[in-house]
Amino acid sequence: MIKGYDGGPLVPGESLLGQPGFWSNYLMAMCNDGGCAERPAPEWFGEDGADADALSEVLFDPQRWPVFRMPTENGAGAVVINRNLDGDYGTDYLLAHPGRSNVEQIAGWDGDFSGTGLTWLELIRIADNPSLTAEGVQDTAMRLLLLLPLLTDPDMPGTASARLVAALTVVGAPQGTVSVAAKHLLTHLARRSRHDPRWASPLSGSGE
Repeated sequence: MIKGYDGGPLVPGESLLGQPGFWSNYLMAMCNDGGCAERPAPEWFGEDGADADALSEVLFDPQRWPVFRMPTENGAGAVVINRNLDGDYGTDYLLAHPGRSNVEQIAGWDGDFSGTGLTWLELIRIADNPSLTAEGVQDTAMRLLLLLPLLTDPDMPGTASARLVAALTVVGAPQGTVSVAAKHLLTHLARRSRHDPRWASPLSGSGE
């Protein structure tokens, strides 16, 4: 149960992460704004169009809303929810703070990104700090990729590209296209990055 989603048919989604077609469904949405000459393709992620189409029926089923949980050993954890309202699909990104019963929505995707987002360091802090005793995603590469749409950092470190390439390789991106896929994703994220360092970090737990 997640407070605020009592009316939604939430189901654990972690088992879907290893299914062919998941990562192209999840990541390609960030790259469909027409800003690049080269269009992303499922093959960049080691998948094909049939895989992506078949899994989309599961991912966007109004009767079952997949939830991807990323608890941490300490500090705030993250939750990603496919909000499959009939005719109004979207993705909600939540933080769960220690000692608080409710979760805090920090961003959403409804054809475009809205919300606060995370810096690269905040994102990595959640990705690299899985709780090994709680239910959810424990693989750090998958956690990084699930959190990637939250990135709103215009000053990413030089190591970000290599880290993203490594994560994409773990989930099956082919050697021949993984660097292209990583560059494409980071280019689109940088284009819409607007994280203001003066903003309070959502990881501080100061939100209501």
